[in-house]
Amino acid sequence: MLDVCLLGCSGMMPLPRRWLTALMTRYNGSSLLIDCGEGTQIAIKSKGWSFKPIDTLLITHFHADHISGLPGLLLTMGNAERKEPLTIVGPKGIEKVVNALRIIAPELPFSIKFIELTKPVHELSINGYEITAFHVNHNVTCYGYTLRIPRKGKFDVEKANEQNIPKVCWNRLQKGETVLLDGITYTPDMVMGPERKGIKVTYCTDTRPMDIIAEQAEGADLFVCEGMYGEKDKIGKAREYKHMTFYEAAKLAKKAQPKQMWLTHYSPSLIRPEEYMKDVRKIFPRSYPGKDGKTVEIGFQED
Repeated sequence: MLDVCLLGCSGMMPLPRRWLTALMTRYNGSSLLIDCGEGTQIAIKSKGWSFKPIDTLLITHFHADHISGLPGLLLTMGNAERKEPLTIVGPKGIEKVVNALRIIAPELPFSIKFIELTKPVHELSINGYEITAFHVNHNVTCYGYTLRIPRKGKFDVEKANEQNIPKVCWNRLQKGETVLLDGITYTPDMVMGPERKGIKVTYCTDTRPMDIIAEQAEGADLFVCEGMYGEKDKIGKAREYKHMTFYEAAKLAKKAQPKQMWLTHYSPSLIRPEEYMKDVRKIFPRSYPGKDGKTVEIGFQED
């Protein structure tokens, strides 16, 4: 089971009833956070989730509304007596940027590992997640992220018995280990069925529409996508500042066909995003306006 929470859905600045865009996931005892603008701590606290289990932080880009809340979060995590290391992933220069912000948070009881993104597409394996970082089209270097939780195939008892594989090996083979017993080597492929459908979430903000976004979101359980403007007459502004309208996001979702799409990163001038959803759903029916604290539990598909 993967818990997903859209902590905030505002772009540019936090508002009294709308925190800056950030997404948090919980899986198997660990937590992952995408972006950390001003007010992210309050959004997490309002949700009732904990700071301490956050072990992975993915930064999309270095604009203040996506990273300025980081020093305070690090201090809070340190004050929670956290000792485990934290991994921070982001565009080239991430270590320099974070260390500059840490001038006001110099002493932490845990170490930070940095992973710098320099290629158009990066594949990472962190804490049970298979993460794809993909470069998008903003006015500074910016990445979207796809989170996948793979699911192994079923253990085939009949195959194990047919091959006379000792039961003492079964548990280790099921965990993906190769076992050597009495001079015989047993491998997982001897007893494991094909990989089953896992869980997939794609998150993308601050960009113009790109084919790679639809490719990454293809068949996702959840696609969280920027919709800076709901007003159709703001397409020129979206192009100028390299953002997206609700309708451009919906066209990407139509190509990708995720189970559902949440819009986020609204312009401060956009007061009631739900007013535009009727036209958005004409393009992609499973579209929903994001809101602070919007949460979903995503389970593995039943066989």
